[in-house]
Amino acid sequence: MEKHIELLSPAGNVEKLAYAYAYGADAAYIGLKKFSLRVKADNFYEDEYKKVIDLKNRYPGKRLHCALNISFHDEEIDALKSNLDYFKQYPIDAFIVQDIGIVPLLQKEFPNTELHLSTQASCVNSEAVKMYKSLGFSRVVLGREISIEQIKRIKDSVPDMELETFVHGAMCIAYAGRCLMSAYLTGRSAQSGFCSHTCRWNFNVSGAMDADSAKILAQSGLLTLEEEQRKGEYFPIYEGEDFTAVLSSKDLRMIEHLADLRDAGIDSLKIEGRMKSIYYVAMVTRAYRKALDALEGRISNEEAAPFIAELDNVAHRESTTGFYYNKADADKTTSGASDSKYQLAAEIGDEVTGARFEALLAESTKRYEDAQAELNAMHPAAREARLKDLEIHSDRRIIPFQKKEGWHMYECSAMNMIRTEDDIEFVSPDFCSLTVPAGEWELISTETGLKVNWVCDGHPAVVYLPYELPKASLLRTLDPDYVEGKIRDTGR
Repeated sequence: MEKHIELLSPAGNVEKLAYAYAYGADAAYIGLKKFSLRVKADNFYEDEYKKVIDLKNRYPGKRLHCALNISFHDEEIDALKSNLDYFKQYPIDAFIVQDIGIVPLLQKEFPNTELHLSTQASCVNSEAVKMYKSLGFSRVVLGREISIEQIKRIKDSVPDMELETFVHGAMCIAYAGRCLMSAYLTGRSAQSGFCSHTCRWNFNVSGAMDADSAKILAQSGLLTLEEEQRKGEYFPIYEGEDFTAVLSSKDLRMIEHLADLRDAGIDSLKIEGRMKSIYYVAMVTRAYRKALDALEGRISNEEAAPFIAELDNVAHRESTTGFYYNKADADKTTSGASDSKYQLAAEIGDEVTGARFEALLAESTKRYEDAQAELNAMHPAAREARLKDLEIHSDRRIIPFQKKEGWHMYECSAMNMIRTEDDIEFVSPDFCSLTVPAGEWELISTETGLKVNWVCDGHPAVVYLPYELPKASLLRTLDPDYVEGKIRDTGR
């Protein structure tokens, strides 16, 4: 029987954890406040362990990994000790650790929880793997600087150690992510979870010339960095609109090479991105789930292909295979922010049926009848003025919805503007995408039961359409600010 490879997805908060599980992750990794290298992710705190327990019950067999991967100072170890009772409320299957100073504490307090070595420890050789195994680690998340051939050698040397590696997402220009630029320029240590992504800042290029000439030179693409002892290795400097890229690495993408990782002995494939959006977590997890299913014979390559193609519709930079095949691939930098032509417009919740549907329909009918009665009671001149006003301001019209055979109504939590004059598109764990043209769907206010022309964040509504949507479906729309070929800083 062929080995099953684990798919491990990022979860910066409870909501993202739910989508990671729903879209096909076998496991997800989270961080807890103050003890994770992504402190700017929402992370987990207070009584959220109750929601996590509920999710694990809803998705039996799914695993939860917790990143405690900062470099601990003594005061942080003190804080860890004081939070142990809180941590124990989470259903954690494994801790991801780089600082071996906390290993004895975790082994004592969590004897049934696995220890996974963080990629931050830069473990890239079989002797180190053997050493960590002797310390009680059951899995090593290999350093990102490792090659396919080196992975094979490690697995052959230590076959009973699980090996995990990153397959997708942003990469740090520094070795194993141990960057000092952030700490040096801002006092925010990347090793304590406060990386300011200094390598992607907006640097100004200047020199012994006027500002306009310097800008023209920077935009020419002719400028490069060359380290004194590494002649012939050039890193491009490129200035675009409102940014200058100096040491910005490409994004990792290994979805076309999963068979090589399997053959090398990898047990778990890890997606980067606890600070990324719900849309990113869902779409990237789904693509790798389908690719793994095809690799392991559960679906055909043809069935997986459209889901894999959707990776281009997720915010991303240029891609690379990193160090897996050739160091030169990882050395190539890129310019600009990650971007996508789509924006996540809404999360789709439960279907509205039964008494809830009938109550909304009754409210809609009542408000329409009341409005008609008020209109009929008006003086003819006032009624004419009202009708003209409604003709000009269509948003003020009182339009009830009608019950339609074969249509389905779903909770719709808007995150961006949704307009009924536009086509909308759904994605889900089950189908790749579904486009519903304007005029073939309706938006209805849950406060009034009346049809509306648009909704945005803070406007409770349902979407009514002639399709049945799977659980955890998402609604996306084309981003009106996206321009093909133009790099914009979206903050992602």
